[in-house]
Amino acid sequence: MSRRASGVLEFAVLGLLHESPMHGYELRKRLSGMLGTLRAFSYGSLYPCLKQLMGAGWIAESAEPIGASGSRRSKIVYQLTAEGKEHFQELLSEAGPTAWEDDTFGVRLAFFGRTDADTRMRILIGRRGRLEERVDKVRGSLTRTRERLDGYTLELQQHGLESVEREVRWLNELIDDEHKRELGTGATPSGSPTTKRAAGTSTNDRALMPGDTK
Repeated sequence: MSRRASGVLEFAVLGLLHESPMHGYELRKRLSGMLGTLRAFSYGSLYPCLKQLMGAGWIAESAEPIGASGSRRSKIVYQLTAEGKEHFQELLSEAGPTAWEDDTFGVRLAFFGRTDADTRMRILIGRRGRLEERVDKVRGSLTRTRERLDGYTLELQQHGLESVEREVRWLNELIDDEHKRELGTGATPSGSPTTKRAAGTSTNDRALMPGDTK
């Protein structure tokens, strides 16, 4: 697993354990639901990650009493330590370029409910800027190579461009929602995007580029 992928998994594990302590099996299910829609998630990578987090002192494990959850065997429960909670808050406050990339943005967005407004805005604006650069590059490539491409390749390139443009429009709407919350309008009681926006867009979608499949 690459360092970046490992960092995404660690962030997701810390974020889920910040909600509540979990058994390894429950944690695997939650991670599969979160990361599985963003990338291929290997169960074999979870326990090495947990071991690293325990070694760093950010999580601890304890044995649940037999029968406490209807099981005849004791289960290992993982929970954040005080140091782990502090470390997760530090990670939440990071808003640099690594938070904007394809393989990290979706996971960061999944924890926006616990991210402060200024950091959310910086990440959204950074992500939009990154995609606008991508749109310009793809448009330039299409202009230069259109006459040399066969019809299918051209359709694939156009599909990739439209996908990126669609995500830019979605980001514009999320940024508008953030501005409205700053002004005290348009926010739902939970502080999440408006119901219409949340229902109409999957936060796990990322822009498809030429060669991607969905």
